[in-house]
Amino acid sequence: MYLCKIMKRVLIISYYWPPTGGSGVQRWVKFARYLPSEGWQPVIYTPENPEQLAVDTSLEAEVPAEAEVIKTHITEPYELYRKFLHKSGHSKEAVEVNPVNAQKKSVFQKAAMWVRGNLFRPDPRCLWIRPSVRFLKKYLEEHPVDLIISTGPPQSMHMIGLRLAEETGLPWIADFRDPWTKIFYFKHLQMTRATERWHEKMERRVLDKADAIVAVSPLVQKEFQAMTHTPVELITNGFDECDFPAGVCEEAFGGPSQEFTVTHTGLFAADGNPSVLWEVLSEKCRKDEQFRKLLKIKLIGKTDEQIIRSVHDAGLKDNLVDMGYLPHSAAIDEQRRASLLILPLRKEPEYKAVLPGKLFEYIASGRPVLGIGQKDGAMSMIMDDTGTGVVLEWEDKASMELFIDGCWERHIKGELKASGADISRFTRRNLTRRMVELFERHSI
Repeated sequence: MYLCKIMKRVLIISYYWPPTGGSGVQRWVKFARYLPSEGWQPVIYTPENPEQLAVDTSLEAEVPAEAEVIKTHITEPYELYRKFLHKSGHSKEAVEVNPVNAQKKSVFQKAAMWVRGNLFRPDPRCLWIRPSVRFLKKYLEEHPVDLIISTGPPQSMHMIGLRLAEETGLPWIADFRDPWTKIFYFKHLQMTRATERWHEKMERRVLDKADAIVAVSPLVQKEFQAMTHTPVELITNGFDECDFPAGVCEEAFGGPSQEFTVTHTGLFAADGNPSVLWEVLSEKCRKDEQFRKLLKIKLIGKTDEQIIRSVHDAGLKDNLVDMGYLPHSAAIDEQRRASLLILPLRKEPEYKAVLPGKLFEYIASGRPVLGIGQKDGAMSMIMDDTGTGVVLEWEDKASMELFIDGCWERHIKGELKASGADISRFTRRNLTRRMVELFERHSI
């Protein structure tokens, strides 16, 4: 209790919190873990009954004892919307992995998109905004804080932060893990022009009214800064040193009898299907019997059924190991044991600005990374800076063949590893210190 009394307090409004799993949870769980050592007590406000596409109880151990977690009931229409999609012909996996921007939609599916895009603004968590503001306003009268921070998407969290800041006068920071109107799926939501204008107005209002904005990608930072006079800070995602044991996994360096493991962790949506890569691997299997016997393709996390079919269609069914969702710590172990980590982005032009959270854990794993996407995008900037891999265009088959051949040759020699670049600026502890510097500039 004594520590809590001398700490400053920050209210963190987040839809995602353990035991919910997935990348949307980890950013603020990790910040919360290190905030007490920097003199700040995290006070987390989150739903008690959120939608959970993945459950990872291991993340609950990351929450520090000093944290105060407040939960209230949320009413959201998303479950009804998902049932609507099921009736329209989507499988359970497709609905969970990639409901918004699936490539082919029936009239029924388009109708569901229209309802989701136009009636639930800014998103299907909108019914939580008003009761949350009412609850938190009363809570803060008895339990004051020095600062409010909202993290989104869902953008409803920023609407809560905006209204709460307006009614209390407290300083407020909006943390954007992804863009708002420039997010890749925005154009797929079947919105009317009036709804689009509403989103544009709300986005600018949030940007202009916040005391500071945080972006996780340099390109998103640039986009936001062009829209507002509010300072936009760049604080990327990162990796936690505590998740990565000292030293490297030397077995992953390879050898003539070691499996050549191509690994993907996390959400794997249909519009991120690297079909050319499967083709390259398949052709190499036909040409090289040793490669065919040693190749393993490990998919860890929620994978769209279209990805699975694509791997099978390429003749790689016997090489595929679909492991499903694993606890975060287990996924990291698989990353460290991989021969090669693959990170295809989504085939959307807006994804150029995105920095996937898993990129930093990939880099920390010490394994070569094959990124697939725009070569002039944010991910490529980080990869070039750290020298930990390459980013190739989706259809650049020749370059993929050269890269795979090079990795295979080094694997056989037991020499397959990534560069030893200094990546300490991406540790969660150092990133928390940067966040705290921002807190100190804007808190009461």
